[in-house]
Amino acid sequence: MVTHSFSTASVCPAALWLAIVTLHKDFADKPALIGDLVLLRPVTAADAGGLYICDEETLRLTGSHHRAHSLADLEQWYATRAAHDDRLDLSIIERATGEWAGEVVLNELNADNESCGFRIMLQGPRFYGRGLGTEASRLVLGYAFGVVGVHRVELQVYDFNPRARHVYEKLGFAHEGTMRDALRWDGQWVDCHLMALLDRDWERR
Repeated sequence: MVTHSFSTASVCPAALWLAIVTLHKDFADKPALIGDLVLLRPVTAADAGGLYICDEETLRLTGSHHRAHSLADLEQWYATRAAHDDRLDLSIIERATGEWAGEVVLNELNADNESCGFRIMLQGPRFYGRGLGTEASRLVLGYAFGVVGVHRVELQVYDFNPRARHVYEKLGFAHEGTMRDALRWDGQWVDCHLMALLDRDWERR
């Protein structure tokens, strides 16, 4: 993991904050982030097997209609993520068991506007409701705001996933709008909600 240091001598608080949040503008560094429950590390081709067998409920909550990729395609996808400086793809490893529990991603980096997207996926219900996703989200958001220096992180969540929306609200995300009938699932139209978190909101959470 890359570490950073700088002197705070003779720097006013506002200037210090500016120095922190403008430290980086991309995701070229691929860190490992360690929490109490999870380890986040860069994805590897070997993690593709976990992604390939994601639970049907996970596919529904993420609005994924089909398992559109072969295992070989997913291995190739994960193997090439390290080469991209506009995204950060991290595997979520449950520390207690060493199991691959899912992935958390910062993507679509807009350096000019200091913003990026966020998404998280847990492999299946056995990993739900245990705080793994919440901690993984806190770790990667802390990296996005505190190290990369983004100003805004945004996400989309479907209306039939209130559990995830509740977690996002606890993290500080604010609801900014609704895309009506954005997904058709089992013959029903489902709304999609846009949520975003700003650096100042993250600091005062």
